[in-house]
Amino acid sequence: MSEREIVCEDLSAALDDLRREGFRVDLIYPADDPHTAILSNEEGDSVRLTTRPHESAPTDRLPPFVAEFVLTRASSSAGQGRAGMLYRDLIPSRLGGRYIASHISIPEGGPVSDWVHFHKIALQLLTVRRGWVRVVYQDQGEPFVMNAGDLVLQPPGIRHQVLESSPGFEIVEISAPAMHATYADHRLELPNGSNPDGIFGGQRFLRHVASETVWTPANGGEAQESDVEVATSGLADVRTLRPRNGEALTFGGHGGELVFGFVLDGSAMLDYRGLNEVGPADAFAIPPGQPWRLAHPTPDFRLLHITTAPLD
Repeated sequence: MSEREIVCEDLSAALDDLRREGFRVDLIYPADDPHTAILSNEEGDSVRLTTRPHESAPTDRLPPFVAEFVLTRASSSAGQGRAGMLYRDLIPSRLGGRYIASHISIPEGGPVSDWVHFHKIALQLLTVRRGWVRVVYQDQGEPFVMNAGDLVLQPPGIRHQVLESSPGFEIVEISAPAMHATYADHRLELPNGSNPDGIFGGQRFLRHVASETVWTPANGGEAQESDVEVATSGLADVRTLRPRNGEALTFGGHGGELVFGFVLDGSAMLDYRGLNEVGPADAFAIPPGQPWRLAHPTPDFRLLHITTAPLD
């Protein structure tokens, strides 16, 4: 048995080399721009592989929330992330390190080079924007397909695996804290049966299917509400909004922490500290306690709207 550290320039290439030597990934971080991984083999040898040897490892501590106004345009570039996925950072400041929001895509589609894994997080939400993806979750039965508008709440520690996707697949992910690791579970094979009432870290797994959800009046328009608030015991809320008769969508000051919007389709004028036109794949965060609105929405405007309570 041995332990060693390898400092490399190309993490992906170095991972491939170690896999050919019989090593497997035990953890890797961060998901959006991996720079460090720990691998082991059947003989008990361990390797820490990194391109940034002086970077701190993720901790279970939640960084303090730092509120600010953020507006990220769709033209911002995406980088190579975990399992061959492309990640676009929607909140570059991470609001003090409290939250990370990512627009994730798999341009080519097909099988995904993923493994059974989990995260030590306080909150993690994923909503499909385009295409479909087939996934499987611990205690949730057989693999299932998520389509555009569908979302899942991934509670802390739940094992899961991405299996395959359509070409052009896109999904929006919100996690807290921003810096967290992806841990492999080499012993569990999925699917592993069904126990839908299981609790993970005080939360329940939730699968929200958009095609089965009615539109109800909300914020001067209409919303497809989810049961995220119930599943998280009030920690978060997620909905999809659309305008009605061209009227503005209006929002009072939120009393919690995160106020996040991602434009799924269409365009509108974001009225907060002036007017800013927002269009497809633009994202923004509004400081809590501040009223705002979306004026002059186009008929096809759709907004993913996520809020959270104080995570502490």
